[in-house]
Amino acid sequence: MGRVINPDSAGKERNRMSRGVVLAIRELMKQTQPDAHSRDLAAFIALALIEISKTIDVSVAAWEKRGYWVKADRFRMEWIWAEKYGNAMRLAVLNDDWAAIAGTSVQIAQKLASIKVPQRHRLGEPWIGAWEVLEKR
Repeated sequence: MGRVINPDSAGKERNRMSRGVVLAIRELMKQTQPDAHSRDLAAFIALALIEISKTIDVSVAAWEKRGYWVKADRFRMEWIWAEKYGNAMRLAVLNDDWAAIAGTSVQIAQKLASIKVPQRHRLGEPWIGAWEVLEKR
């Protein structure tokens, strides 16, 4: 029997979610007034960052199994901000604190500044309906 290859690895999921967050932040910064669309964007950013933080341990497990502890710890430290900002954004969205949403979005954008999203991307609009999902959590 051959090897089973998972095409949807944690790294690919993290990259896809990161590009979605960058795209959502761009769209959020275009908004002039908070409305339902803005709420969906901010909720998506919060949910995506929380999901990104869940992929970190999955990615690091293979390195730790081989004894690459320093590499694993560096990777964790590199992405530790995702859960913190995801939870901060989640609380700000649930409390309708648009000043905190704007400030947190700027910090997230700085962390994800190296991620390039082409003009003709295939991500679509993954934030549609994110507010309802966040509200149910």
